This record gives sequence, C-alpha cells and structure tokens, in this order.
Amino acid sequence: MLIRLDPASEMPIADQIVTQIRRGIADGDIEVGERLPSARDLAAALAINMHTVLRAYDSLRTAGLIELRRGRGAVVIAGANAPTTALYAAAAALVRDAARLGIAPADLATIIRGMT
Repeated sequence: MLIRLDPASEMPIADQIVTQIRRGIADGDIEVGERLPSARDLAAALAINMHTVLRAYDSLRTAGLIELRRGRGAVVIAGANAPTTALYAAAAALVRDAARLGIAPADLATIIRGMT
C-alpha cells in the first residue's frame, strides 16, 4: 500500500492518510479482509508519529471501514464496500476532474455549496 503525504497541504496528516486509504478501498486497490500495515510500521515508513497513524485508523474504524483487532492490527471489513464508499469514489473523481480543469478545491467546495 502506497501512501504519499503532502507536508505543504493544509489537510492534517491523519486526514491525508484517511483519504488515501478510503480511496484505495473505493478503487478496489485495498480489498475486504486485507490487513493494513501496523501503526508502528506505517509511521516508520512515512517518518511520522505513530499516534498520527492511530488517529487515522480510529477515524476509519469509526466510519465502519476497518476493524482494529488485537494481535492482527487493522483489517478492512465487509461494510467498507457500502454505498458510501461508492459515493466517496464519485466525489474523488469529481475532485480529480476539477483539478484537471484548474479548479481549486476551495472553489469546488463553493460551487457544491451553491447547489444545495
């Protein structure tokens, strides 16, 4: 599993991890039953604090995407392929399309808010 962090981003590191794991699940790159790296291993690979990874994993657990198992670590669960994952995939595609058109994320958010 490849996670790339953008230290210049305004998005907190834990949120960047959550976003990339969600995208991996939505795209099918991370499958149900797949074990994520241990918090310690991922933190070492990314050169960040282990508690940042634990915060990201806790957010994913709260969202119903992973289960934290003692001795087994973080495992993607069946509910991860729920309709919200499909919605996330569609939203991620929208963000990518907007970026290709030169629309900044903040501007895209303004456009979306104007639709509701």
